[in-house]
Parts: sequence; C-alpha cells; structure tokens
Amino acid sequence: MNKLRYIVVVFFSLLALNVSVAQEEQGEDVNAGEIVMEHISDSYEWHITKIGGTDIVIPLPVILYSHNSGWHLFSSHHLYPVGKEHEGFKIATEGDYEGKIVETSATGEEVRPIDISITKTVLALLINCLILVLIILGCARWYRNKKPEDPAPKGFVGFMEMFIMMVENDVIKACIGKEYKRYSPYLLTAFFFIFVNNIMGIIPIFPGGANVTGNIAVTFVLALCTFIAVNVFGNKEYWKEILWPEVPTWLKFPVPIMPAIELFGIFTKPFALMIRLFANIMAGHSAILALTSIIFVTVSMGVVVNSLMTGVSFLFIIFMDCMEILVAFIQAYVFTMLSSVFIGLSRQEHAE
Repeated sequence: MNKLRYIVVVFFSLLALNVSVAQEEQGEDVNAGEIVMEHISDSYEWHITKIGGTDIVIPLPVILYSHNSGWHLFSSHHLYPVGKEHEGFKIATEGDYEGKIVETSATGEEVRPIDISITKTVLALLINCLILVLIILGCARWYRNKKPEDPAPKGFVGFMEMFIMMVENDVIKACIGKEYKRYSPYLLTAFFFIFVNNIMGIIPIFPGGANVTGNIAVTFVLALCTFIAVNVFGNKEYWKEILWPEVPTWLKFPVPIMPAIELFGIFTKPFALMIRLFANIMAGHSAILALTSIIFVTVSMGVVVNSLMTGVSFLFIIFMDCMEILVAFIQAYVFTMLSSVFIGLSRQEHAE
C-alpha cells in the first residue's frame, strides 16, 4: 500500500511539474514533427536536457578531410547554433545535405568533405558495445576454473546462461542443423548486439536514448554480415538450386527465368532484414516522442485540458515503454531467427 501511495505521489508531482513547464512555455509554438525528427536523426552533439534557457549538451569531435585544406579536427560546439561557420565548414540547414557538415567549393556550391566524425549514433554505438563486452566478459569470468560437475550459476550469470542457451538451442541449432556451431558466434553476437542497443534506446537519459538500431546504416551493416555468411559460405547444393534449380528446362534455358528470380532473392532477403529492424525501432521511438509532445502541444488549450492530456500522455508513454521492451527482444529474436534460417538453407545437403 505504501508503494502504491508513493507511485501516486510521484505521478502527480511529475504531472504538476509538466503543467508548470508547459505554462512557462505558453505562447511558444511546439512543432512535434521537429521534436521527433531531432531525436531519430543523427547529430554532431548529444543533447542531454534543458535547464531554464540553457541547453546541456555534450560536444563531440568533428573529424573531416577537405580536398582543398586537408584534415580538420575540432569540437562540434564551434558549429552550433546550426548555420555557424568554423574553418570553412558549417552544418547545412536545407537541401540534400541538410543536417550534415558541408563546405563551400570554388564555384560557390555546398559540397560534402570526407566526414568520419564521432556523431551521437557512433558514440552510442561505442558505449553500447562496451556494455555488451563487459557483460559477456563478466559472465565468462565466472566460468573460469569451473568444472562441469560444479553447481550451475545463479543470479545474473545464471540468467545470461539461460538466455544464451535459449537462443543457441531454440533458434540457431534448430534452424541450421549439425553445422550450427560454426555460425553461433556471429548469430549470438548479432542477437545481443541488437538487444542491448534496443534496450539502451528506450532509456531516456544519457547514455541511453540514442536511435542506434533505428539508423538504417547500422541495420545495413548487420544485414550485410548475414548476406556474407549466407552466400560466401553456402555449399554447392545451395548455388545449384539458385543457378540451375530443379524445374522444367524451358524455365532455365534459353530464357533463365528461375535463375533470375533466385538471384534476385539473394538480395531481397538481407534487404528485408535491414528494413524490418530499422522501421520497427524507428517507429517505436517516434511513437513515444509523439506521445510526449502532446504535453506541450496542448498547453494553449488551458490548464485543465493540458493537465488531463499530460496524465493521458504519461500513462500511454509508460505503456509504450513496456511494449518497446518486448519489441526490443522480438526484433533481436526475429533478426537472429531469419538469419539462421537463411544460413540453414545455404547449408542443406541434397536429399536423395
């Protein structure tokens, strides 16, 4: 009962705080679309919060190579507010390169330098990878000097063992078959990499909140790894089924209809993996931010309406966060399962 009372007090305190903030910002136009796009897009700085009129941000290193002036290394705070120029570079505010660093060429056109800057997505990716490495090494340390007859681990290590064995036995081994051990390191790494990044993306405070697996460049690399695992290590039966499938000859020669379809399928499978993960995670982030924006969009409707909508928004955000935890696991599971299925199909032996 005391816990319930505490939750209610916290809820209404947050409600009152949101209403007061909304009242202070009354008269300012709130663009929900800009709020959503600002979060799901990459950035050269990491915005933490806003206290009063001051933005608390982490500036990130900008690393550029210009064909005119060579290498440049400086802090991203020199480029903000957006449009500010430093060493001949600025962040484009419109056009094809909007949100990216550009320089002005001799002809007056905005061109992109070679950009290998540490952006928000890159920093989040490094942090999440470090977290994953620490988790796995921490579990591996427990098994050091252990014997098979020793008691099973408990606590977090026991949970991780159950988690790993579930993915290993129910997904990888079941889909690939007897050669599953060859692909387990990659598939387990992919599963936990996606899962950790998904979970960290739900956490609203630093170092969480980054839209890593909702970035199509990240999902492209993951899909490319599966593409290589399937096609580079596929056996001769796999390639025979693609280049010369068991269908009537007129479907293969002189017009190779079926081989063309099969070759097209080689690329559509990883493409589906890439789009599925990217779209689901990006949609989840967008939905939560849109619900949060309701608090500030309704400020001009009065204190009563804004208070009610703040409460509704708060409840829906909690519900969506719980759903996103489930989605974080499902998307990692589906990516690993489909990758295992594609790999398993590339390792099938010919049935007599």
